[in-house]
Amino acid sequence: MKSQFFKSICLFFCLFGFFTISAQNSRFNKLTYTNTKGDSLNYRLLAPDYDTIRSYPLVIFLHGSGERGSDNEAQLKWGVSNFATDQAMTLFPAFVIAPQCPENDWWSHFDTNKNNRALKLNGMPSKPMALLIELIQQFIKNNRVDVNRIYITGLSMGAYGTFDALMRYPNLFAAAVPVCGAGDVSNAASIAKIPMWIFHGAEDAAVNPLYSVEMHQALIKAGAHPGFTMYPEVGHFSWLAAYSDPLMMAWLFRQHK
Repeated sequence: MKSQFFKSICLFFCLFGFFTISAQNSRFNKLTYTNTKGDSLNYRLLAPDYDTIRSYPLVIFLHGSGERGSDNEAQLKWGVSNFATDQAMTLFPAFVIAPQCPENDWWSHFDTNKNNRALKLNGMPSKPMALLIELIQQFIKNNRVDVNRIYITGLSMGAYGTFDALMRYPNLFAAAVPVCGAGDVSNAASIAKIPMWIFHGAEDAAVNPLYSVEMHQALIKAGAHPGFTMYPEVGHFSWLAAYSDPLMMAWLFRQHK
């Protein structure tokens, strides 16, 4: 009887969590940005319960490699639903854009040194990144966005994209939260003035934690004061804790240019 009881309780909480996340994800509208050349980028948009008097922050959320595709759905799988809870939308009302990178493409465009792990920012952004920046610029023109509070965050491939976007467009963003990613350490000085909180799992077998450690050290050397959290006994799924951290959310929405 006890075993059956506990199984029932576990099933209840699993179903409750599933339906809660589904309800939060339903708050994101399905949209597609298309430029004058006919190139397009699917994205989901969470809008605050906004009026016509004040402006709101804009959060850019970049998903990981496993959520690439064309369904305009998979990018909501991890992390971004934390911005759509009742509590988050009450305490931190904001626009949230969650674009979807096409299959076999990337948010970032780094060249890799074959002799070591070093990444070097390529002169040209990836096509999805270029389209994303166009989307952001158009969105700012057409909506009441507080341009001093535009934030970017991403997990895994999306964290690579976060560093890529910061280094290409350092004047656009007010703060960043890269989770288990990597970037061009030699370019750290160019983003040293942007408030940042870096997260990683100490046992990440997919993205070497040293990438985050070295970026953190390079930023400090350049005069920055980035936050840094290395979760012990955590692998690649460090975003589960990072995006559930109320301190991170509160910190992010305090940041202004």
